Amino acid sequence: MEQNMVSCKPIDDPSIPAGRIQHLNDSEMKGKTYILYWMQQSQRATDNHALAYAVHLANRCRQPLLVVFGLTDGYPGANLRHYAFMLEGLQETQATLRTKGIRMVIRKGKPPAVALDLAGEASAIVCDRGYLRHQRKWRREVARFADCPVVQVESDLVVPVETASGKAEYAARTIRPKIHKQLAKYLAPLKPDPIGRSSLDLPVGSLDPGNVDEVLRGLDIDRKIEPVSRFFKGGSSQAKARFDDFLQSRLNGYAKHSNQPQTDDISQMSPYLHFGQISPSYLALKVVNAAGIGDEDREGFLEQLIVRRELAANFAFYTPDYDAYSCLPSWAQETLREHEGDRRDYLYTRGQLAGARTHDAYWNAAMAEMRLTGFMHNYMRMYWGKKILEWSKTPRQGFRTVLALNNAYFLDGRDPNSFAGAAWVFGLHDRPWKERPVFGKVRYMAASGLERKCDIQGYVTKVASLAACTG
Repeated sequence: MEQNMVSCKPIDDPSIPAGRIQHLNDSEMKGKTYILYWMQQSQRATDNHALAYAVHLANRCRQPLLVVFGLTDGYPGANLRHYAFMLEGLQETQATLRTKGIRMVIRKGKPPAVALDLAGEASAIVCDRGYLRHQRKWRREVARFADCPVVQVESDLVVPVETASGKAEYAARTIRPKIHKQLAKYLAPLKPDPIGRSSLDLPVGSLDPGNVDEVLRGLDIDRKIEPVSRFFKGGSSQAKARFDDFLQSRLNGYAKHSNQPQTDDISQMSPYLHFGQISPSYLALKVVNAAGIGDEDREGFLEQLIVRRELAANFAFYTPDYDAYSCLPSWAQETLREHEGDRRDYLYTRGQLAGARTHDAYWNAAMAEMRLTGFMHNYMRMYWGKKILEWSKTPRQGFRTVLALNNAYFLDGRDPNSFAGAAWVFGLHDRPWKERPVFGKVRYMAASGLERKCDIQGYVTKVASLAACTG
């Protein structure tokens, strides 16, 4: 490849707050062939700070921008359901980037190896950010072995995790004021420049995600859990269309209905956020600027999208054992240990739970929704997890079961939100409550509570209707 010897170096993009940008190594920038954006977490062609930074750098260096994605069939915990949704999104992302004059290469292999394989002709590498241990390890590996600067740009949180807090936060109430203090700086529209030089003619081989089924057949993955494209199809345009419908039809009333599982008055954005197919900043700004929305509804949604979601990122970032029972607060571990020998009225195996074969019709409906659609109303997720704790021989067994089922069936599983949500069932980000059998001082949920607070029979009917439609 012909080298472009224009002298340049990574600098902060004035359109992106400096707190989003981290230089991962001290390598000198050499004038080579292209700027490389290693896309892994932010799998989208719009509203992407990492992509915008990479375009800015490429234009400054008068070089084309090449985007690469490493498709590994060994991604921790992922199965056919997750890969199908992800590839649907990557198909759209590649096509959208092409209209912008940017070539996107998808290659099978371990992501850091794929990035490093194309690093030889890169003047610099730009990467997005992930918070799980393997994601952080991948980026350290690329930064260590690349013979060029590696710049990481946060694009999947509104407020970067270290900016919000320098420690693991105890609860939403402790991180909320810290995040709100930074919102004016970080919650701003992204206005990216167009690319100056096309990379479409770069002779770099790539998988073609145009035929998702064909790509899936070439992957060595767990195929026992089926895709859910009928309910959730991957892609940024799918996410935006679904969210526009939420804004127009269901955001008004969100505060009242967000704990009403018989309704669909929630955004259903978590699968798209998990795969980086939609930007949280984009969603937040749409809500902030939406006309005719009550303050309670607007603030209630932003609390979940920003404060609660970024509390989960804080947890994953500052807690090395975020997926282990040891991550629980000491008071929760102590009280659960004291009640470990308590009599359980029901005990179920993981297989019985996965098959929704319990005595509890409400819980069975929640599990059926999870298996059928890859999604579950958040209010039912809390009940679902609490009952697994109640029906397991030990709290540790229950913890493992919650994570295993969560990560296998949910499209948004294997995510900081998932790990924080599972640990919340067992006391994380919560306080001690009235002591009772099995749970000790960990918060309890009962079927009678569902009956008082929502139309739970309506929820059971809703899930049955979904199942009938697929029959």
